[in-house]
Amino acid sequence: MFNKLFRAHPADLGESYGEHFRAAFGFGVAMIVGGIACIIHAIVPGIFQTTGSGAVRRLYELMVAKRAAKREANIEMTSIEWVI
Repeated sequence: MFNKLFRAHPADLGESYGEHFRAAFGFGVAMIVGGIACIIHAIVPGIFQTTGSGAVRRLYELMVAKRAAKREANIEMTSIEWVI
């Protein structure tokens, strides 16, 4: 049960628990800050006009870039040719 709750998902992503914690925590903080900016923007439309969308864009780009880098690393590892 411990392994399923704390280790399985990070391992599926090729991360340790600590690496996954830092990434997920950072994403969570960025979403909270972006969400608060959106709420304030709803009340006062003249401020934080691009803060929420900018946060979403940055988080998406980080996630896509990370996936692409991991995919590239996996392709490199599986495409090694052995010559004897």
